[in-house]
Amino acid sequence: MAAPPGPVAAATGAERAMFDFVDAYDRAFEQAAQEHGLSMAQACVLGRVGRDRGMRELADELGCDASNITQIIRRLEARGLVRRRPHPADGRSRQIVRTPEGTALYTAFEESFAFARAVTAGLSADERDQLTALLRKALDAASRPTP
Repeated sequence: MAAPPGPVAAATGAERAMFDFVDAYDRAFEQAAQEHGLSMAQACVLGRVGRDRGMRELADELGCDASNITQIIRRLEARGLVRRRPHPADGRSRQIVRTPEGTALYTAFEESFAFARAVTAGLSADERDQLTALLRKALDAASRPTP
């Protein structure tokens, strides 16, 4: 289920455009995930385990409870898309790794999730560079602590 399309009233045109963009992105991501028999959460986790990851690391990165990650991993394991293996430095913990089947499915998902490519296709190289710079600037500002 996608998030609601922003607050009741956007303060600026830029804010409304961001809400509209995120809403469209989420819908496209969900559709691509469903085309491959994945939930949005499963597609997101499958993408994040392109390198070996711990459950806690995944939970922290995604801002969710470890029990949620555990359930998602169980479902992906049942489909043979990921597996758990002992951490090389800490035998008490496990790392999550994609299987070859998981890598193939995620590659197909990425190819079908063309939202970003589609929405930037009509922009010139300079416009894409400008958009990139503005998005990075906005994200950098959002990550700074507020005074």
